[in-house]
Amino acid sequence: MLYLRAILFNLLSWLIFAGLGLLYLPLLLIPGRPGERIMMAAGTLWSRLMLGLTAMVVGLDYEVRGQSNIPRTPAIFAIKHQSAWDTLAVASLLPAPVVVLKRELFWIPFYGWYARRAGMIAIDRSAGAAALRRMLRAGREALAKGRSIVIFPQGTRTMPASLGGKPKPYQPGVAALYGDLGVPVVPVALNSGVFWSRRAFCKYPGRIVVEFLPPIPPGLSKRDFLAQLETAIESATNRLEYK
Repeated sequence: MLYLRAILFNLLSWLIFAGLGLLYLPLLLIPGRPGERIMMAAGTLWSRLMLGLTAMVVGLDYEVRGQSNIPRTPAIFAIKHQSAWDTLAVASLLPAPVVVLKRELFWIPFYGWYARRAGMIAIDRSAGAAALRRMLRAGREALAKGRSIVIFPQGTRTMPASLGGKPKPYQPGVAALYGDLGVPVVPVALNSGVFWSRRAFCKYPGRIVVEFLPPIPPGLSKRDFLAQLETAIESATNRLEYK
C-alpha cells in the first residue's frame, strides 16, 4: 500500500508541477516588484497544493508550534533540513520568504525560473567569500522589501538521529547573515525526516511537527550565536524525533 501511494503521489505531484509551471509561464515576463509578488503567490499556491496532496494521498499531515515566536518584523529563520518536505512547506509556513538555495536548483526548468523570479537567493558553494558577499547583499535587499529570509543552516538535508543520522556542522552562512543584517534569528526545529527521508521512495503517514523556537536577538559574537543556534535546534529536533 505504501508503494502504491508513493507512485500515485509522485504522479500527481508532477502533474501539479507541470500544470502550474505552464500556467504561470507568461507571468515571468511581468517586470519588477509586481512580477516578484506574483511569483511568490504562485509558489504559495504550489506549496499548499503539495501539502494537501501529501495529506490526502500519503496520510502525512503537519502541525505548527511556537507561532508566537515569529517576529512581526522581517527576521532570519534558520530551519532544520531533513526532507524535501521542508522546501515544499516553507511558502505555507511563512509569508513571502526569501529562501537561500544552492545555485544548482536554479538550473531546474520551471522551478529554477520561478525561484529566481520570486527573489530567492542562489549560493555557489565553490565561490567562497564572493558567494557570502553576494548572499549578504541579497539579504539586505530582501529585508529592505519587508521580506524575511529562510536559510537551512547545515546547508543540506540531514538524516534524523533517531534513524541513525550523524551530526553535520552548522555552516558559516547563517552566522554571516546574523552578524551583517542585525535582525533576530528564529531557530526552527522539525521531524520531517522521520516520515519522508532523504532518498526513500515511500513516505509514511503521520504528523510532522514544525516548531518555531524563541528568537536569538542580534548582538552576540558569531561563535556564541552559532553555539546557541545549534543547541536550540538540535535539542528541540531530538525531542520531536523521539516524542
